Amino acid sequence: MSEMLTPGDVKKIEEEIEYRKLVYRKQALEAVKEARAQGDLSENFEYHAAKKDKNQNESRIRYLERMLKNARVVEDHSGADEIGLDNTVTVYVEEDDEEETYKLVTSVRGNSMKGYISTQSPLGEALMGRKVGDRVTIKVSDAYSYDVIVRHIDKSTDESMDSIRKF
Repeated sequence: MSEMLTPGDVKKIEEEIEYRKLVYRKQALEAVKEARAQGDLSENFEYHAAKKDKNQNESRIRYLERMLKNARVVEDHSGADEIGLDNTVTVYVEEDDEEETYKLVTSVRGNSMKGYISTQSPLGEALMGRKVGDRVTIKVSDAYSYDVIVRHIDKSTDESMDSIRKF
């Protein structure tokens, strides 16, 4: 299955791959070499930890390269007054009598703890293309749904806040 990525996502993934290959890989290899020099490898915790770290880095590189190879690059085609990809949206949740703010992102960047909601989630799908003032029904399951009212759409993007993963 291919991931949907924005051009910005692709750029960040390419930067992470480059960092992991050119910087982190050298550090990990050096750590393995130093730990190996400490002697008996069977009881050398530092050696096993360094080797594990090196292998995890290589695995992450392969994962990111495979993700890029199979990715589908998408761009936002929403109108100036419509909710689209990478927009920050404030909605009023009638059921809770609260306002909530979300940023709609691709699934690879989804992080509900930060308020980043995937456009493939029930909430993200329901909000895409909507306008300020629209009443939107979010269908969570066959047995449960709730309504929100779109209050505000912010089209500006703050790329410094968006990351696929920290190094």
